[in-house]
Amino acid sequence: MKLYRFLSEDDTSAFCHKVTAALNKGWALHGAPTYAFDAANGVMRCGQAVTKDAPGTYSPDIKLGEQ
Repeated sequence: MKLYRFLSEDDTSAFCHKVTAALNKGWALHGAPTYAFDAANGVMRCGQAVTKDAPGTYSPDIKLGEQ
């Protein structure tokens, strides 16, 4: 099955660590990262889609972060 996640975080090193952790668990970058200004909180936000091929059959009960 093909899994998809969208990772997001404030524009800090925490975002880079989140993406790096996903890559080290076998996830692959999907498309370009995105950046947007969060006016309500006054911060820039980052986002990155990642995908992964995994054995089994998809179910909405799958905890994607644990894959």
